[in-house]
Amino acid sequence: MKGKVWKYGDDVNTDVILPGRYLSNYDAKFLASHAMEDIDKEFAPNVKQGDIVVGGRNFGCGSSREQAATCLTAAGVQAVVAKSFARIFYRNAINLGLPVIQAPELVEKLQKGDEVELDMEKGTVKLMRTGESVAFKSLPPFIMELLRDGGLIPHLKKQMAEKKGISQP
Repeated sequence: MKGKVWKYGDDVNTDVILPGRYLSNYDAKFLASHAMEDIDKEFAPNVKQGDIVVGGRNFGCGSSREQAATCLTAAGVQAVVAKSFARIFYRNAINLGLPVIQAPELVEKLQKGDEVELDMEKGTVKLMRTGESVAFKSLPPFIMELLRDGGLIPHLKKQMAEKKGISQP
């Protein structure tokens, strides 16, 4: 999938990803409309399906709110690439079907506004600006399966249906 890079620095916390003042509304599209607004007013109105958020160290630190990953997914973000992630954000993102890629060398090569093509299965990002293809460490097979299924809950529903012999749509 092709998308544009939105690049940020170190310690992007969950209050910046989704400000706490919006937590009383559970609608994912509403949350998406306020994603990153305290750090980048241009993000929410301009992010497109397939775009990639890039961060430095400790991306997603702060509270354990799932809505931080939810708002990015609902905004169309296909993945978050960072030098490192806060543990809870990392797990919340995977549980909600948002790929998270820890790849410091890739972060250094990506620039804000770059057009890229991400291939999670192959573990590559192609930079359209240079034509270069950069490899990153693929996620483990069991996490890739979770992501393909849309996150933890859809994955568990699929497994339960398979055990009962029920086909999924």
